[in-house]
Amino acid sequence: MERQIVVTFVSNYINHHQLPFCLAMNDMENVEFHFVQTSPMEQKRLEMGWGVDTKDYPFVTLFYEEEEKARELILDSDVTILGWSDGVIADIEKTRLSSGKLTFRVSERIYREGQWKFISPKGLMRKYQEHIKYRKKPVYLLCAGAYVASDFELINSYPGKKYKWGYFPQRQAESSFTKSEIIGPLDTINICWAGRLIDLKHPEFAIEAARRLRDKNYSFHMDIIGDGDKREELSGLIDRYALGGLVSLRGAMKPVEVVSYMEKADVFLFTSNYLEGWGAVVNEAMQSGCAVVASFEAGAVPFLIMDEINGLTYNSGSFERFFDKVLYLFENRDKIREFGNRAKDTICSRWNAESGAREFVRFAREYLDGKEPQPSPEGPMSIAPILTPPGFFRTLQEKNRLE
Repeated sequence: MERQIVVTFVSNYINHHQLPFCLAMNDMENVEFHFVQTSPMEQKRLEMGWGVDTKDYPFVTLFYEEEEKARELILDSDVTILGWSDGVIADIEKTRLSSGKLTFRVSERIYREGQWKFISPKGLMRKYQEHIKYRKKPVYLLCAGAYVASDFELINSYPGKKYKWGYFPQRQAESSFTKSEIIGPLDTINICWAGRLIDLKHPEFAIEAARRLRDKNYSFHMDIIGDGDKREELSGLIDRYALGGLVSLRGAMKPVEVVSYMEKADVFLFTSNYLEGWGAVVNEAMQSGCAVVASFEAGAVPFLIMDEINGLTYNSGSFERFFDKVLYLFENRDKIREFGNRAKDTICSRWNAESGAREFVRFAREYLDGKEPQPSPEGPMSIAPILTPPGFFRTLQEKNRLE
């Protein structure tokens, strides 16, 4: 019988993105799981519906209320996962990382705005203290995004110890709404876009695509969900293009409400640029059976979507390339259900909280049992490839212009 191991996950706060993995870990046999929350959630996140009542989950310890217990969990657990804590527990982290005990860091990109920034002497000194000095310790990197490994490779950290990771959506209950298997030539195609209405997410791409689809006499309806600085601009575009009957700005919604729109959508548009660290709406749309058209620049996409197999991707941030992919689905409607079904299978069979927990615990046990831990063949805990970010050359050009 396997011995019980104690695993503690530390992060700023527990939210709907992290909760499914935590619940899956808590259900693992012979695992005592804890989550240490280092800070209260910000009011704006609470208003977005991100709040989790920690009293409902006995495995959660609040660092700011039970500091001594939290400290012991972080330092003494068999396995500790260090997520985002905004420096609140920096000294405790250093002690754990230096201890020789099995530790994982979860990270999004550290050079999201341009890899040229890694040459900064001040930045390199900080990265040395946070990451490089532990390169020979049993500290592994969980890469929450496809370009994370590339960033850390630049600073020579976590050699041979970078693994695919990400966010895992809540398993959706069976919906009473069933998508038809066949979309006929006269059927209306439902399109969904969801996210903050800000520059890096390019919501204007969705509206411009709607204008062109309308001009080609395609039957569709588009729901744009979210709020942000670009809302007034987008509303103006809808009016200017006379798209009022075809495009609806739905405003901000709670995560469960967003998913209800995804479940009714045939196509989901994800237009974020290279500044998007992950993009959990991609997981959710895929699990909802949508055919996703997604920017290859965003962190989740290279891990989750194989172009023309379980979705469509475009590379350069170009609207024209994006629209070519959208148009392909309208011209080849049989692909909408084909891609949607494969997308759902990708999430349900591989990129989900249960799979992530299972592979994580397997990997950790192999190490604790004195074996060389083996990567998973695919999905979470598989080797993270070194992928050059698509935005690299553009940000380098921007740097040169500034100089």
